[in-house]
Amino acid sequence: MKYIPKALFISHGGGPLPLLGESNHREMVSCLESLAAIIPQPDALVVASAHWEERTPTITSRPDPPLIYDYYGFPAESYEIQYPCVGEPSLASEIQKRLNNSGIEANLDPTRGFDHGVFVPLKIMYPEANIPCVQMSLVNTLDSSHHIKIGRALEGLSQENVLVIGSGFSFHNLNAFFSPDTPESRQLNHSFEEWLMDVCSNREYPEEQRSQMLVEWSVAQGARHCHPREEHLLPLHVCYGVAQSPSSEQFTLTILNKKSSMYVW
Repeated sequence: MKYIPKALFISHGGGPLPLLGESNHREMVSCLESLAAIIPQPDALVVASAHWEERTPTITSRPDPPLIYDYYGFPAESYEIQYPCVGEPSLASEIQKRLNNSGIEANLDPTRGFDHGVFVPLKIMYPEANIPCVQMSLVNTLDSSHHIKIGRALEGLSQENVLVIGSGFSFHNLNAFFSPDTPESRQLNHSFEEWLMDVCSNREYPEEQRSQMLVEWSVAQGARHCHPREEHLLPLHVCYGVAQSPSSEQFTLTILNKKSSMYVW
């Protein structure tokens, strides 16, 4: 791959487990390492994380963002993880301007740090922490069409060597993670993943149809089994909005014994 992708949707796994050597995250860690190896290194990163919701899109503008250990009940070492990458206040201001110019009210947050939806995957992909990063929130209405619109406002950042990452999880049902797998639950998981893969990658769909399918994602078979609440899917909508095209590469993998996926645009 000789170009900076427009956007990248990643499934970021369970809390800090990918950094603790947990066996059910090996495929995920390998996939993220491989992606970082083939994508030309960007000058900056914008990460829309499933773990931050605000009334309006909000962007971190702190030059020295701390880490937010927003998980509970994990080993002590998981609260000592460090990822000392710097923020990029000027990029945060540019994103706010792009959103405002698209008719989307947006705010800057000069105090917030990076949650685990940012620092866990970035520590795997870019362990040297040498790429400036800003984090962007979701909007707490969880409106899928609005998140596509947010992505559209960020179109063109790749031309400035900025990579937009949507950090979520294509399967996110906490009860299912801790329940016995059954033929029915497996079928619902696989059905939705196959639908998502088709929608994101099938080049025969006109973009208006692809966009509408993503807006109406919850009618797909298995959708609400995979996403009882959609905050882990919506970073994908932001990525699609940035690109407005079929994904160029797709990755199917197993994370925490569930079929999952990642997409490059």
